[in-house]
Amino acid sequence: MPKLVLIVEDSEDCGETLQIALESIPNLKTRVFGNPNAAVAAALNVGLSDGDSVAGVVTDLHMPGSDGFDLIRRLRADMRFARLPIVMISGDSDPKLPERALAEGADAFFAKPYSPAAVRRKLEQLL
Repeated sequence: MPKLVLIVEDSEDCGETLQIALESIPNLKTRVFGNPNAAVAAALNVGLSDGDSVAGVVTDLHMPGSDGFDLIRRLRADMRFARLPIVMISGDSDPKLPERALAEGADAFFAKPYSPAAVRRKLEQLL
């Protein structure tokens, strides 16, 4: 069964670009969500097809209604996701953001503009 990676990105273009890059990983499929609340609900098996379980998450930081930090906290609060690979991306220019992202529970951080291939390689390592 393919591994499922959730892409949480409110920019449709960025979400599609990540989806194309990540689905080049063998035995991996993705689902794109435009907001963290929908992604958390899906991760908790609300709205996923039978047998799917989440193997990883790639999330933007700033999104409507919530943010990537909230998504990480909510997922990490569930023991099933304590070791879930999470990659954060952001266009924020705060130089302390990469350190904060890792402290908040992300496994990797990429600043925008980022290389989708680099995100794919890092996710492959984490999976």
